Amino acid sequence: MPQNRRPERMRRAIAIGLAALAFVLLAMPATPSYAQASGHVRVSIVKVGLLIGGGAGSGVLTYRGRNYPFRVSGLSLGITAGASIGRFDGRASGISDVGDFVGTYSSVGGGFALVGGVNGVHLRNEKGVTIVLQGRKAGLELASNISAITIGWK
Repeated sequence: MPQNRRPERMRRAIAIGLAALAFVLLAMPATPSYAQASGHVRVSIVKVGLLIGGGAGSGVLTYRGRNYPFRVSGLSLGITAGASIGRFDGRASGISDVGDFVGTYSSVGGGFALVGGVNGVHLRNEKGVTIVLQGRKAGLELASNISAITIGWK
């Protein structure tokens, strides 16, 4: 009789293993594009202004192993005086689809550069994507303003 229980135990172990495998497969998301992910952002901006400032530049978003070149343009209102060149690195978060990255971002902030300085910026667009950048500036600029920045694909 002990030999009859062995195949029954084997079948039970296989059934439990298949049930566990089915549970794991059903618990996995159907496609990874629905999950939000963050990406690395590198951008260079040239900015000039006196009361009203303007800037333009370009950058690269690295998202899920691919590089997406983009262009940046912006306008700032407030206390702005001078000219600067900035190179920034940071993260973009809240991206469900790479198309969420492009759009109009708003920012409230300030910075100072005299020959060289450090600046940081926190941006958010209408799709919920947040970009946090830090980097160096070169030039002469004093800024305390509200900015609207537009990002589009190249």
